[in-house]
Amino acid sequence: MTTEVYGEVLKKARNAAGLSQTALGDLLSCSESLVGLIERGKRRPSKKFTLAAEAVLGLNGELFGLLPNTTVMSTPKWFSEWPKVEEKAHTIRTWQPLVVPGLLQTARYARAILSAEPGVTEQWIEAAVETRLRRQSVFERESPPMYWALLDECALLRPVGGKEVMREQLEHLLKMTERPNISFQVVPLEVGATAGLLGGFALAQSDDIPDHISLEDAALGSVSAHEDTVRRVSVRYDAIHKWAHPLHMSQRLVREVAAKYEDQ
Repeated sequence: MTTEVYGEVLKKARNAAGLSQTALGDLLSCSESLVGLIERGKRRPSKKFTLAAEAVLGLNGELFGLLPNTTVMSTPKWFSEWPKVEEKAHTIRTWQPLVVPGLLQTARYARAILSAEPGVTEQWIEAAVETRLRRQSVFERESPPMYWALLDECALLRPVGGKEVMREQLEHLLKMTERPNISFQVVPLEVGATAGLLGGFALAQSDDIPDHISLEDAALGSVSAHEDTVRRVSVRYDAIHKWAHPLHMSQRLVREVAAKYEDQ
C-alpha cells in the first residue's frame, strides 16, 4: 500500500472532521507543512503520528492499516495464504457465529479478542492487532471487494471488551455499511439451530485465482481452493443466509443493541 493512498485517506478524514491542515497540525503538535507532505504522499508517516491522528479524527485503524513498511507479526502458517487471497478477491463472503468479522473489527475490539488467547504476551497482542488492521486495507484499494457478512445475533450480545468497546464496535459496523461494497445481515437467535453452528468461515472469489475458503476451529484452521470443499462451504453459506434479516432490519437491530450498551 502506497503513501499516496495513506495521504488520500488522511485528507478525506481531515475534511470530514472540518479541520484545516493547520488545525490538524496544532492538534497533533506538528507543523502544517508536515500534514501537507503526508497527505500528498511526499513524507512517510510514523506510527506515532498515525496513532495520534486516528485518535483526533475518530478513526478505527483506517490509517494504521495503511502504514508503509510496518513490521507485523508472522501469521500462523495455515493462515498466511489468506491475506493474499483477500487482496486478489472481487467478492468476499463470511459467516461468524460468535464475533464480528476481522475485516470489520475496531482496534479495541480486536485487542479484547486477541487478549483472551492463553499465554500470550502484550507484544504478541499488539502485533496481532496491527496485522488485523493492515488486512482491512483491502477496502481502501481502488477497486475494493464486495463484502457480504453474515453474523449470528450472539456476536452482538457478547460484551467483548466491555460496554464501551462494544458500543464503539457496533457503531463502526454501521458506519462501514455506508460503503456501497459492504453489507451485513444478522441471523436472529430465535431461529435456533442453523448450518452455521459448527464454526465460522469465509469464501473469496477472484478473476485471477481459484475460489478459496478459510475455515476456523479451536485448534488449527485451514485455507483451501479444493473445488468440492469450496462448493460445500458455499452451500452452507446459502443455507445460513436464508435465515438472516435483510440489511435494513439488521441495521436497526444493531442500533438497538448499541443503545442498550450505552444505557448500561
